[in-house]
Amino acid sequence: MEKFISLTDTAVPLEIENIDTDQIIPARFLKATDKEGFGENLFQDWRFDKAGNPNSEFNLNNKKYKGSILVAGNNFGCGSSREHAAWALKAYGFKVIISSYFADIFKGNSLNNGLLPLQVSPEFLKKIFTAINSNPSEKLHVDLENQLIKITSTEASEKFEIDPYKKNCMINGYDDIDFLVSRKEAIQKFEEKTFQF
Repeated sequence: MEKFISLTDTAVPLEIENIDTDQIIPARFLKATDKEGFGENLFQDWRFDKAGNPNSEFNLNNKKYKGSILVAGNNFGCGSSREHAAWALKAYGFKVIISSYFADIFKGNSLNNGLLPLQVSPEFLKKIFTAINSNPSEKLHVDLENQLIKITSTEASEKFEIDPYKKNCMINGYDDIDFLVSRKEAIQKFEEKTFQF
């Protein structure tokens, strides 16, 4: 996986609560077994009408919003446990999803795929939406190493929590197998010490 230490970028606001995984990637697109092609179908039923024309009122189609950060309403990623939702967001180009709450399975799937689900307080989420709505070019700074998110123009910031193991994996670009390989020497020493014949 790609290493993630920090990121400063603009964001796409999606001020909708309870966005479930079927809205993120509709079930009819789940036939594939690899990660290719999921980005183009992200939020398919919101991005396009039934004739396939872009919905100009949906923010992912609004040219004034861009960036690798998605800022969403409370309870993002609820619903079914499909890993494809994280695949679609990552393939579309998002590196960070910000919300005031994430469904546990979605959070795990995201972290396993190098996508950072960054949980902030409801109050700080409102500050982010206000900043982006006032200035679509507003940048957010995400510092994973220090677990800090900042709105660059106002310097308003907040600490966030992340599982220490997953933080280590993201900073080093490890998946679970990569992590075990990185500990190969320590594992061998443990085996030699523990299993002496």
